Amino acid sequence: SDGPNEKAWSTIAAPTAAYVDRDGTLRFDTLLRDFREFWCQHADAMLARAPYSEAASQLVFMAFLHKVVNGSGFVDREYAVGSGRVDLCVRWPIKGKSGAFTRHAMELKVWRDGRPDPRSEGLTQLSSYLCRLGLTEGMLIVFDARSDAAPLPGRCVDETVSHENLRIRILRL
Repeated sequence: SDGPNEKAWSTIAAPTAAYVDRDGTLRFDTLLRDFREFWCQHADAMLARAPYSEAASQLVFMAFLHKVVNGSGFVDREYAVGSGRVDLCVRWPIKGKSGAFTRHAMELKVWRDGRPDPRSEGLTQLSSYLCRLGLTEGMLIVFDARSDAAPLPGRCVDETVSHENLRIRILRL
């Protein structure tokens, strides 16, 4: 039988023209927009059945990325917590340039009950990662898991800020 999770996962498409430009560039903004829409529609049902509720939102995002990027690009994940590496980095091949990639660096945070907003910590961490990677922009995704968080999609905010002379997009979910 198809539960809410099975129906939700079946709506994620593999890479299509919606995610890849004619020149082969990954349309990362479109990918993030679609994830936001997917999250707002399916998060409550998915999190209610998640066996690992502490990391469920991050796992859902990684699964979404893999479903889109798999086969054409790479999703690099940090395995050793505190190692000074970015949480996720999508590497997408540059068409016609063998071995060359564009990179999209992301820091994922979960805002839990009794904890401060992780925005400031996330911006500082991501800025450090971006400098190490030689990138000028990145993405901070904050999943709001507080019991008093506003309902979805009302709590979803997408903003771009300048932090330490870097362009950082913050997606709050």
